[in-house]
Amino acid sequence: MIKKKPGIDIIDKILDACYKHNPDALFIMSLMHQYEERGGLSKKQLEGLFLKAQKVTDMPQSWLATLEAEILKRPNRDKTVATEIKPLYEKDVVSEKLMHEILAKYPQHKRVVFLLSKFSNNEILSVDEKKEIEKFHKLLIK
Repeated sequence: MIKKKPGIDIIDKILDACYKHNPDALFIMSLMHQYEERGGLSKKQLEGLFLKAQKVTDMPQSWLATLEAEILKRPNRDKTVATEIKPLYEKDVVSEKLMHEILAKYPQHKRVVFLLSKFSNNEILSVDEKKEIEKFHKLLIK
C-alpha cells in the first residue's frame, strides 16, 4: 500500500475496528482489500464505511469525525443529464413549398429544378437562393 501522508491512518483503524466488530461482513472485507490494494477509497465507499462504523458501539467519536471530514473533503461527482441533441440543419419548409408550387406550374424550370435537387440532397440553400425562389414564385405564380 502506498500512503500519501505519513502518520496515523484513521481509515485503516476504522476498517480494523469494523472488522473486529463483525468479522463476517463482506462489505468491510472488500473495502479493506481495496484500501490495501489501491491505497484509498472513493467517496461513496467512505460514506458506506461511515454508516457501518456508526453502528459499532465502541468506535471513538473522534475517528468518526475524522472520517466524516475526509468525506466532506472529497469532491462530488454528479452525472449531468444528457441534453437533447438538435440537428445541425433544419429543412426550410417554406422554400420547399414554393419550389413545388413553381414546378407544378412550370415543371421544366431549370433553376428551380437545380435548387430543388440541391435541397433534396440536404445542402443548405443560401440567402440569395432563397430570395431567388421567392422572386420566381412572385413572378410566375402570383
